[in-house]
Amino acid sequence: MKRILKDLYGAGILFFYYVKWFIIIGLPVLYFGLDYKRNYILDILWIWCIILAVKDFVYRFILKKSYCNSGKCSSKGE
Repeated sequence: MKRILKDLYGAGILFFYYVKWFIIIGLPVLYFGLDYKRNYILDILWIWCIILAVKDFVYRFILKKSYCNSGKCSSKGE
């Protein structure tokens, strides 16, 4: 059971990492540009992606935190 939850957690992280911007931009285009029928599950998913994007913005630009805490991370490719 623990293995299944780990796999779902990893899949969720990858899904939202790669798909959140498509959902943030694409869902209003579907609703307002293409007259797509409202779907409350997609609305909740859109709100969740907005929250994740705001969190990424706060971490990167306001708190200036990095996911690399050891001093060995650099973009020089050591």
